[in-house]
Formats: sequence, C-alpha cells, structure tokens
Amino acid sequence: MSQKFTTAIVGATGAVGQKIIEKLVERSFPFADLKLLASKKSAGKQIEVNGKNYTIEEATPEAFEGVDIAFFSAGGSISKALAKEASKRGAIVVDNTSAFRMDPDVPLVVPEVNKQALHEQQGIIANPNCSTIQMVVALEPIRKQYGLSKVIVSTYQAVSGAGAAAIHELTSQSERIAEKQPTSEILPVKSEEKHFPIAGNVIPQIDVFNEDGFTFEEHKMMNETKKIMSLPDLSIAATCVRVPVVTGHSESVYIEVEKENVTVADIKQLLASAEGVTLQDDPSEQLYPMPYFSEDEDAVFIGRIRKDPSSEYGFHMWIVADNLLKGAALNSIQIAEALIDEKIL
Repeated sequence: MSQKFTTAIVGATGAVGQKIIEKLVERSFPFADLKLLASKKSAGKQIEVNGKNYTIEEATPEAFEGVDIAFFSAGGSISKALAKEASKRGAIVVDNTSAFRMDPDVPLVVPEVNKQALHEQQGIIANPNCSTIQMVVALEPIRKQYGLSKVIVSTYQAVSGAGAAAIHELTSQSERIAEKQPTSEILPVKSEEKHFPIAGNVIPQIDVFNEDGFTFEEHKMMNETKKIMSLPDLSIAATCVRVPVVTGHSESVYIEVEKENVTVADIKQLLASAEGVTLQDDPSEQLYPMPYFSEDEDAVFIGRIRKDPSSEYGFHMWIVADNLLKGAALNSIQIAEALIDEKIL
C-alpha cells in the first residue's frame, strides 16, 4: 500500500481552504487523516469531506503534532505565528500567503517551472502570488527555448482575490446598478482609506502604494517572477488592476526574447505542448482565453500571441487562469504532489 500522510488545512473555512479540500479529494491526494484548522470561533463546526464528517479545530501550535503536511491559507499573520511551529513539529508547510515568499531560505515554487527548488526546503515552502503563478507557467517554456530579457504585464484581477466580502460587494452593487439604485450605500465604512465601488468600475490599485508609485501587489509580481525563474536581472514591470469579475485573473503580457528570428508560430508550437497550458489562439474564430470560461479549470490559458510591430524580439500575449485554483489551491496541492514524487515527503 502506498504511503499516506496526515494532512492539515489552516483556514479550512475560507475560499481557498475550501478549494484545497475539494482538490485533495478530486485528485485523490493520499491523506491518511485530515485536520481542518481555523479560528477559535469556527472550532467545533463540522465539514463533510468525501462522505465523512470532520470537526474543525482551533489552529494552535499543538494542533500540528503528528502532521506530515500543512496547507496554510488563513492570512499572513497566522502564517507568521504558526508556520514555524508546524515545521518544528515535523510538518512540511505549504504557505499560500506572502509571509515567506521573499525569504531567501524559503523556496517559492511553481512545479511546472522550478520543482527542483523543493529540495532546498527547510520545512516551509511558499506558494506565489496568484497573478505571478499563471504568468510564469506561460513564460517558462519561452525562457528555456528562446531566453527572456524583458516583461511588462498589466493584470485584470477578479474580486475573489480579495476574499468573500469583495464578491458580496460586487454582487450587491451589480444588483443595485440593475435597479438604478446608488451603490454608495453598501460600501463598507473605512475611515483610513478610500473605498470605491467595483461594479461597473475598474480600480488601478491592488494593495498599498510604495514610494516609487508601484503597489505592493505589483512589487510582488516583479520580485517573485525573478525569484521563481532564477532571473535576478530580468527587466520587469507590472500594473495590477481590479476588475468587476468574480473569478479568473487575466493578464496582458509583453515580453522580449533573446534569440533572433523567433516567430509567432514558434511560440504557439512551444506553448501548445507546454505543461499546465492550454493554447486558445484562433482570432478568425474568436478563440481566445476569457475568465468566464476559466472558472473551475486547472489550466493556464494563453492566446492572442502576436509579434510586436516595433521590436524584433518583442511579443504580446493574453493569459487567463482561475485565481482560486492554479493561482492558489491547485498550485499548493501540486507542490505537495511534487514533494511525494521527489521523495521529499
């Protein structure tokens, strides 16, 4: 009988935690026991998983005794407080927050790109930002074949990336717009910062601004891409935008390769067989990726690949993925599966 692993999920009641549970069952992940951990107020509730009821426990250091692998998706403060405690008790942690992503001692992993980095883990592995994941899955085959010197990305990010409250906001505001009622009445009260409607709107800010004019989200994309792809000198810039879409992040990406005489056909052929990628690129049939159709799909969808008219080395492409799956839950589970395949777990 193959080995099975005691598996913990921190943040089991949240959107990503629920997706992790769903994907563990769907992919037949070999868990011997499942520990569902959350805040004290959720402790005692029950969740049915694959026909069996599990009682939610409070996430405490002691809860990780006997755990082999722990998925964290309950916010950076929880990860900072408990990830090392879990690791100290023998668990390998796969963390979905930004808490450890840029820690030089913590590998930042997308299995299709840098699975080998898992051998450097010391008890904690970081799952990258959702927008970063889908972009590097698309870019890694190109980097390996043709080199990569420059990336400029603009994102169109779904509200589910900001949590359940943001989804409710969009839904409620959309209903009010349809009824021709003001949306301002349902904006949350925030005294320290402005809060704009999202329905019928596009907001060119995700997270707080730094002094250089880029947001923290944009810096995450830029820094994480360099780390994952082992390209510390890569020229990269990002603009991250929130759009009124529930699920599925979209990205317009401009790249410059290093080799000469690369064609659009070359890149399409390369991506058509790339791991984790689905190529949807036939403008004559209006075939291109859209977030509406990416929901609940595991793949990273790529289309609208075209040559830049002013640069011999430049190409444009459109990248879409379900931000709750490949952007979070699925990538976490793929990390765990790779740990098993590499005989680390």
